[in-house]
Amino acid sequence: MKVTALIPDDLVKDVKQYAGGRNITESLITALEEWLSLKKIQSLNEDIFKKPLEFSKNFSAIKNRESNRRQ
Repeated sequence: MKVTALIPDDLVKDVKQYAGGRNITESLITALEEWLSLKKIQSLNEDIFKKPLEFSKNFSAIKNRESNRRQ
């Protein structure tokens, strides 16, 4: 998608430096992908904080490991 955006030169310069892209477009794509990944992880962490994972009453790590090794 072609987009026109007004982005401060200093910000573009920093993004290009840290993202390590061959050009501005590649650097911005890398930066946006990394930002989006972080936001998704934050969202998952919030979900887990609200409703923590629970093990079933009969859960046994040893039995589970043995079962996995048999497969």
